[in-house]
Amino acid sequence: MNGKMTAAVLYGKEDLKIEKVPIPRVGDGEVLVKVQVALTCGTDLKVYQRGYHARMIVPPALFGHELAGVIEEVGAGVNGFKKGMRVVALNSAPCQMCFYCSKHQENLCEDLLFNNGAYAEYIRVPRRIVEANMLIIPPNVSVEDAAMTEPLACVLRGLHETGVEIGDTVTILGGGPIGLMFVQVARAIGCNVISVVKRDGQVEAAKHMGAHEIIQTTKVPNVVDAVRALSPQKRGCDVVIEAVGRPEAWEWAVDMVRKGGTVNFFGGCASGTKVQLETNRLHYSEITLKATFHHTPETVRRAFGLIAAKKNSPHGLHHRRGAPIAPAAGSATHAEPRRRHQDRDHPRSLKWGRDKTEGFVMRSGVEGYLACLRSHEREEEFSRRCGGLKDFGFAR
Repeated sequence: MNGKMTAAVLYGKEDLKIEKVPIPRVGDGEVLVKVQVALTCGTDLKVYQRGYHARMIVPPALFGHELAGVIEEVGAGVNGFKKGMRVVALNSAPCQMCFYCSKHQENLCEDLLFNNGAYAEYIRVPRRIVEANMLIIPPNVSVEDAAMTEPLACVLRGLHETGVEIGDTVTILGGGPIGLMFVQVARAIGCNVISVVKRDGQVEAAKHMGAHEIIQTTKVPNVVDAVRALSPQKRGCDVVIEAVGRPEAWEWAVDMVRKGGTVNFFGGCASGTKVQLETNRLHYSEITLKATFHHTPETVRRAFGLIAAKKNSPHGLHHRRGAPIAPAAGSATHAEPRRRHQDRDHPRSLKWGRDKTEGFVMRSGVEGYLACLRSHEREEEFSRRCGGLKDFGFAR
């Protein structure tokens, strides 16, 4: 296919130009996709502000990495795809040959192939991504929802690697698209979710996505104290996920977690950033610190399967659609921290109030699982009825 197309080209820090560039030519095993939906996530914003990414993109380059569209042209040797098919093409694919791929850590692949250029009329999908990480969109799934596969895959892997359990008190720092998706999925798997956000709009969005409690950083004198006050016996949270990518938030996360708890530094800070952590607390409180990055072919398929099965509804993240935001019942916003009812909300008691799932944005399969939280059943019966949580990759 010849001719020119309109595309966004990143040249460096806050240097993005809309230009006419040649439509990519496809080679053997490659596919040309006409972009129908291109999303913007926090990573795109950080790359624009910083002018680089540690692994994903080297300017000057076509910009954008989350998309869905229709196949316009198919190269020689491509199997299973043809012109006119709706597809979601992920932004990377591992080599499946290096040490890390052999250890099922494909996200750390020594030759991880990235593909950028979603902010354009067309995008060329390399052979490796076509073979490993391009999926056909079923008729019942919109291209908008399908395009959410990449961020959902990252979130699923982040929660899985963090080791969250049903009933855990989980705090998520950040009210951007990824932070909100963490809120949605953490609640769906049966966690007590505290969302820490900054802006008024993020407060409403966190309510919509199902946060049980919301702390707005500009409305409390001490964010760490406010979060700990909401945890059972004020001991701190079982899990804290940092989805902002700022050093002060990394330090907050460590101070919010309980003894024996886990912190996931999901948000990547700028290159060269350093944080100060109190080693005595880390050691004697046995705090686990880890980070998760990107996705794998397995989590991509798990995420896509959930979207296709309507077990995850990302509509609340499509702000440009202008959908009304209706707060989930049971959500609370805190200008001043208040103490929770400890017996009812103890993370191991499974005694969650009847109104906890009303207004939740997940779909039918998950609603059934969450209904178990209202039943005061024995844990064995609870676990049996919640077996479907394995859909999210969380074995009980």
